[in-house]
Amino acid sequence: MATALRSVCSGVTSRVSSLSFCRQRHLHTGRGFLPRPWQLPLLLVTGGCYLGYQHYRWSGPQEEGAPPHLATPTQVALYRSFPTRILSRAWGRLNGVELPTWLRKPVYSLYIWTFGVNMQEAAVEDLHHYKNLGEFFRRRLKPAVRPVCASSCLISPADGRILHFGRVKNSEVEQVKGVTYSLENFLGPQKRRSNDSSSSFRDLLLSSPDNDLFHVVIYLAPGDYHCFHSPTDWRVELRRHFPGSLMSVNPGVARLIKELFCLNERVALTGQWQHGFFSLTAVGATNVGSIRVYFDQELHTNAPRYSKGSFHDRSYVAPGDKELRAGEEGGVVSVEGRGVTLQKGAVLGEFNLGSTIVLLFEAPKDFSFSLRPGQQIRVGEGLGSL
Repeated sequence: MATALRSVCSGVTSRVSSLSFCRQRHLHTGRGFLPRPWQLPLLLVTGGCYLGYQHYRWSGPQEEGAPPHLATPTQVALYRSFPTRILSRAWGRLNGVELPTWLRKPVYSLYIWTFGVNMQEAAVEDLHHYKNLGEFFRRRLKPAVRPVCASSCLISPADGRILHFGRVKNSEVEQVKGVTYSLENFLGPQKRRSNDSSSSFRDLLLSSPDNDLFHVVIYLAPGDYHCFHSPTDWRVELRRHFPGSLMSVNPGVARLIKELFCLNERVALTGQWQHGFFSLTAVGATNVGSIRVYFDQELHTNAPRYSKGSFHDRSYVAPGDKELRAGEEGGVVSVEGRGVTLQKGAVLGEFNLGSTIVLLFEAPKDFSFSLRPGQQIRVGEGLGSL
C-alpha cells in the first residue's frame, strides 16, 4: 500500500515538474506574448473599421456656423506614433531603384491613370526615359506650358489647389476654413524690430503700420508637377528647418488636426520683397520627407534622429555685405548685396511626391487676392494685385 502511494505521488510530482518546466520554457521563449497568425488580420480589419467610422463622422454634413470636428489629442498622438518617417525614408529608397525598361511604361501608366497626370506637358513624354520613380515624379515641363503672369506682383509657386487665403488676424493662420495654427509656432522666434514687448508676433513681422500680413496655402496632389518656383522677386535671408512628423496634409486631414503644419517637418525661407517681410514654407508629408532647395546643398530633411521642437537655421547673409545669387539647381554666385536673390518664376526646389506650400507676406492693406477657395492653380498664374 505504501509502495503504491509513493508511486502515485512520484507520478504526480513528475507531471507537475514537467508542466512547470514547460510553462517556464514557454514564458522564456515569449511565445505567449506574440499574436497568433489569425489575430493580425483581425486587428487590421478592426482598426480600419474604426478609422472608417471616424472619417464618416468627421466628413458628414456640418451645420452652418458650427465649430469644426477636430481630432482629439489622443487620436493625434496615436497618428503621430505611426512610423511615417521610417516609411517615408523607405519610400525614398524605393523611388531610387532603377526599373527594367520593360516595366517602366506599365508602372508609370498606372500612376498617370490613377492621379490624372498630363504627360503632354512634360519635357520628355517618353516613359522609358525615366529610370526610376523619383525621376518620373520630378519630371520637368516644357518651357512654354507655365507662362509667368507679368501683370501680377505675386504668382503661384506651384501647381495645386488653393486651400485657404486671406489676412492674418491675431497671429493665427487658417490652414483650412475654421482650423488654425499659431504663426509663432509655424515660423519660430523672430527678431524684434522695437523694444515694445507688448507687440504681437504678427506686428513683429511688419515693417510699416500701413501694411498688413497676408497668407495663402497651396496643396500639391500626387499627380501635380512637383517642383516649386519663386513667387516674386525677393531676397532670401534665412533658411529654418523644422524636423517633425510626416502626417498627411491632404485637405481632409487638415480639417481634423489643429496645428498640422506646425507638427509636420517643414523648411521655411524668410526674407524681404518690395513691400517688406516675405516667406515661403515647404511643408513635408507622408512619403514626402525629402524637401530639396536647389541653392542650399547643406539642407537634409527627414533625418533618422531629431530633437522634438528643435529647428536648424542657416543664414544666407554673407560677411562684408555680400549677396548670394541663385544659380542653376545648386550653388550660388556671390555679388554685392545681402541674401540670396530670386527672380519671379525661377525654379526654387522640389518635393518627392506632393505636399503643401504656405506663403506669408507683408503688403499694403489694399492688396487683394484674385482667388477662390478650392481653385486649381498652376505655376506662374497670378495670386493677387495692388
